[in-house]
Amino acid sequence: MNARPALATAALLLAAGGCVNLERSRDLGNPDVPAATLAAQVCSNCHGLDGNAPSPNFPSLAGQQKDYLEAQLRQFRGHNRLDPAGFEYMWGLSRKLTDAQIAGLADYFAAQRPRSPGPAAPALAEAGRRIFKDGLPDGNIPACATCHGEHGEGNATFPRLAYQHADYLYKQLVVFQRTDERPEGSVMKTIAHGLSGADMRAVAAYLQAFPD
Repeated sequence: MNARPALATAALLLAAGGCVNLERSRDLGNPDVPAATLAAQVCSNCHGLDGNAPSPNFPSLAGQQKDYLEAQLRQFRGHNRLDPAGFEYMWGLSRKLTDAQIAGLADYFAAQRPRSPGPAAPALAEAGRRIFKDGLPDGNIPACATCHGEHGEGNATFPRLAYQHADYLYKQLVVFQRTDERPEGSVMKTIAHGLSGADMRAVAAYLQAFPD
């Protein structure tokens, strides 16, 4: 029996296995894969290549605060974010990310230009604008702009809200209001508890369009 063909085949397989194109890799377990590659090859499937998510099931990440993105990715990696829409996708995807990759992903998406997913009904947006700018004084609800910025741009670990999908924002407000699935959001839990469903729909619609 001639062993040379078998040895040659084995050598080719080993060579192929060792030849990894890091610039096109989807290997979330490889610490050498650049963050920009992961953003393009993996994250873009849900969040869009430029961070503007095509589906309201997923948050847009374009222009998001870098500190906030890093904090959320670490929360997912540590299995500390328990909202189903988050852990069903993100626990597995984030579990082997390195700190450097997390920082790189945050840099990548923070640098993208956000855009509105679409307009909102004028009356609904106006009601949301009042809540965002002035809060609900009768209910001791502070203005959203106090933490999230006059233009909804966010600040450090307070996320950017402007141009986020209204459906996504509404669902996250419900999470804060009714559950403990986002333990780092204790302040938002208190605030959201004082909002009605109509209030949440209104402010979410305003932020999606953000006509200011």
